[in-house]
Amino acid sequence: MTANGLAAGGAGVRGIGIGIDVGGTFTDFVLIDPERSVIMFGKSLTTPKDPSDGILSGLAQLLAEYGASFEDVGRLSHATTLVPNALIERKGIRTGLITTAGYRDTLEIGNEYKYDIYDVYHEKPEPLVPRALRREIRGRIGATGAEREPLATEDLAGIVRDFRDAGVASVAVCLIHAYANPAHERAVRDVVSRLAPDLEVSLSGELSPVIREYPRTSTVVANAYVKPLVQRYLTRLDGRIRSLGYKGPLHVMMSEGGIGEVDRVVEMPIRLVESGPAAGTIAAAFVGRHIGLSNVLAFDMGGTTAKLSVVDGGRPTFVNELEVARIRRFKKGSGLPLQVPSVELLEIGAGGGTIAWVDDLGLLKVGPQSAGAAPGPACYGNGGSDATVTDANLLLGYLDARYFLGGEMRLAEEAAHEAVARLATSLGLAPLDTGVGIRAIVNENMAAAARVALTEKGRDPRRYTLVAFGGAGPAHACEVARLLGIGTVVVPYGAGVTAALGLLEAPLSARQARSYVSDLEAIDWVRVRSFITEMRQEGVEILRRAGVAEREMTIEGQVDMRYAGQGYEITVSLDDVAVGPASALQLQQTFETVYRQTFGIALDRTTALEVVTWRIVVEAPSPVASLVLDNRGQSRPSGEVKKGRRNVYLGKAVFADCVVLDRQAMPAGYSVDGPALVEERESTSFVPTGGRLEVDELRNLIIRLGAEQ
Repeated sequence: MTANGLAAGGAGVRGIGIGIDVGGTFTDFVLIDPERSVIMFGKSLTTPKDPSDGILSGLAQLLAEYGASFEDVGRLSHATTLVPNALIERKGIRTGLITTAGYRDTLEIGNEYKYDIYDVYHEKPEPLVPRALRREIRGRIGATGAEREPLATEDLAGIVRDFRDAGVASVAVCLIHAYANPAHERAVRDVVSRLAPDLEVSLSGELSPVIREYPRTSTVVANAYVKPLVQRYLTRLDGRIRSLGYKGPLHVMMSEGGIGEVDRVVEMPIRLVESGPAAGTIAAAFVGRHIGLSNVLAFDMGGTTAKLSVVDGGRPTFVNELEVARIRRFKKGSGLPLQVPSVELLEIGAGGGTIAWVDDLGLLKVGPQSAGAAPGPACYGNGGSDATVTDANLLLGYLDARYFLGGEMRLAEEAAHEAVARLATSLGLAPLDTGVGIRAIVNENMAAAARVALTEKGRDPRRYTLVAFGGAGPAHACEVARLLGIGTVVVPYGAGVTAALGLLEAPLSARQARSYVSDLEAIDWVRVRSFITEMRQEGVEILRRAGVAEREMTIEGQVDMRYAGQGYEITVSLDDVAVGPASALQLQQTFETVYRQTFGIALDRTTALEVVTWRIVVEAPSPVASLVLDNRGQSRPSGEVKKGRRNVYLGKAVFADCVVLDRQAMPAGYSVDGPALVEERESTSFVPTGGRLEVDELRNLIIRLGAEQ
């Protein structure tokens, strides 16, 4: 663990704040003590069988080194990979689905979209609920919300009996048009809960009251599939930390970039599916705003994956639907669609633990398989034998075997060399050339995926600054930036634990949505005002229960709109949530502006506009956010800046003696020309030849890339 003095007043904040990000390979920790003006970082291996074991041991070590106890902690914020892992590995709970008569096969039918029309071996993801565990019920709600056929609740006794016989522990309910009127779904829950109180029940109308039957069904099924797992995990974690003396709330990061309390999150755990990556994006946006950068690309490369997020105008971009557990990693449509509000995250490639291999044509490939935390890369010495990106970086001199995790974890250089050598034999290459190939391929793959994803969204990467973090991100960032034509890279203070920092910077939030499809000119504004008021009250109440005063909350309205005849929408801001007929012109003008920015044109005003979904976002700022970055330049560097020199591969078959710097000792204003390595406990940054590094007032590394690399 690493402690650093931090001059940052903490008026109104009581006790220590701790952020915990559980990743696929490492669990990251950040501790902030506002009373002593101290910030402290930590990182330990994740314990996949029970992540709470790694959390508790890491917390105990962190607090012991700081000289504090669990009683001194006032706030814990947590991000977890439990939900995506359960979906990807298909290790959720046996789940049943109750749906409207005639809709039993929605999960197979999907949206009739073939993600690769030329692939004769085209596969679709297997539904989380097999057909034998899906049951239909008679009754129907119309698109307007009016009942067209009464619900046949008498059918439920047999359905529940079938589920019990099949070992079902969690039930998803998705009835047609429940977004317009959830009454039938609630009646199903009431009867099922009376007949079988031990069954967990998830309702689509409460989880995602938004149109489109297939993604809504997929969402509620995924929620039911992971719900008992998340409940057990968070209940166990909450109980264990309280038994050690913690008395404050346990907050959990949600995909939408906000923090929620455990009692609320366990009812909708699917909204944790991008928990950790969302926290990293929030932190990158926070860093950008503090150093005057409004447009940044958040590049998060950890032990398992690499992801990219776009921050425009100082704010992350958001989506209202995403896809997980893809059969083909970068093929949209090959996974499970989820109607979940989320920070927009573009998966672009591998992590440090990603495995290199040889395909049937004898070509070197990297990923998507990962060695994870157990056994991990060969150099971890935990039984892993496959060559990974981390093994290649060690072989090429980018990592110091004696200083991994600040020296707490010694890397096995011989094991890394043997793993790469075995791969090299299969390729007919020298081990060194194979290591160079692994690093080059992973960098090229990430840059290519990022370029395609950004181009599809009409964004030019050259307009952005790359903010790099994660355990592996700073070591690869400059090469990825060069390939994208980006001239500046920022490595935040505490880069290896940036997502954990984001947990302390993220706002408390509540997002509500209601679908109501109507031509803009024919909207029933009385109806709209009614459910906007309801959504606003729900959001305010959620934050009030979390201890937030209403005067501290901000409320934002959003509307999903489209031109009549289009199949999908874009989201625009609603300036005044007190809507009425006068709002129509404002919505039209805002829609045209956003549409033109997105697609380059806007249609003639004679083209009718449709409003599809109304949204309310209620947020309150984190009470410790300002402590993370403010006045960081006053933190006290210690020790010698220059640690020594190391032989590092610089490209073009050239190794060179490279200066190694200690980040903790680098004061604001320090500068150096590349090539150089900057080591901190949680990560290593590489400054290439021709690049120049400067340390800003907030102790961020600003790397400006030259032409020669």
